[in-house]
Amino acid sequence: MAVLFDLGNLLGGPAILGELAYWNIVAGLVGGVLAGIATAIDLMFLRNGTREKQTGVLLALVNMGVLILFAVILMLRMRNIDRVAGGGVFAVELLTLAAAVFGAWYGGELVNRRSAATLARAEPRRRAEPGPRAEPGPRAEPGPRAEPGPRAQPRPRAQSRPRVEPRPRSN
Repeated sequence: MAVLFDLGNLLGGPAILGELAYWNIVAGLVGGVLAGIATAIDLMFLRNGTREKQTGVLLALVNMGVLILFAVILMLRMRNIDRVAGGGVFAVELLTLAAAVFGAWYGGELVNRRSAATLARAEPRRRAEPGPRAEPGPRAEPGPRAEPGPRAQPRPRAQSRPRVEPRPRSN
């Protein structure tokens, strides 16, 4: 949103657009720092030496770079009383936005390719040990296609405590 506010301001909009962009960047930095803390906690639980950990660290570095660039943009804007951005700051803002979009796309690719359970069970990469190769055996001929069996019935839910039948009263 800050980029859109700055674009409107540079195209002749009111000065309030520059102020809105400034406060939008402040809010984004606060949210980004909180997201960075959550990312650090997530990375602590991945095993060292896994591809998932390396990829997570790379994504965290991209996002940290975006935060640092937006913090620099914020400091440059603080020099101006109206908090408006000039053409140079706007160009840096566009490059930073492109890096943020790349980080979001890359994070989405990671989520879509690997489920959270896969990341939690990540095993360290092992180097292939050189050794004798097994000779391929004879290929099995394809047999008749198996017919699908009956569908498995869902198991009934376990009750939290056994049901007790009331005793009949004797009068």
